[in-house]
Amino acid sequence: MAQTAKPRPGENMRLLDALGYRLPLAGVVSILHRASGLVMFVLMPFIIWMFDTSLTSEITYSQFTAVFSGGAGFVPGWFFKLLALALIWAYLHHFIAGVRHLWMDATHAVTLEFGRQSAVFTLVTSVVLTLALGAKLFFF
Repeated sequence: MAQTAKPRPGENMRLLDALGYRLPLAGVVSILHRASGLVMFVLMPFIIWMFDTSLTSEITYSQFTAVFSGGAGFVPGWFFKLLALALIWAYLHHFIAGVRHLWMDATHAVTLEFGRQSAVFTLVTSVVLTLALGAKLFFF
């Protein structure tokens, strides 16, 4: 009597099947929360550079602001503004999503409806605040 091996869980899943799966908004917020944490971690040298050059002296502060308007070397100024905008989004989204998770943990508000509503609030608020600060960064 020959035994047939049972397929392991997940072996029948294909990559194309996973790409077609539509996450709920709470899942999107969760993934973006992780991605925003990664963006902040990767941009940590840029953050430290910005903090150091903006506070060292008046001369380095003027050099700091000149990078955003004229660029540095072969890298144009808009690229540094784009990095700063990515950092702004990452911080705002990570902060708002973190407050969402803390609220859900503290109040035990773990219902589908609250999860969906708070996910929409997190996405909309982080995007609106990022656009407002981005307008300030790029146009004013």
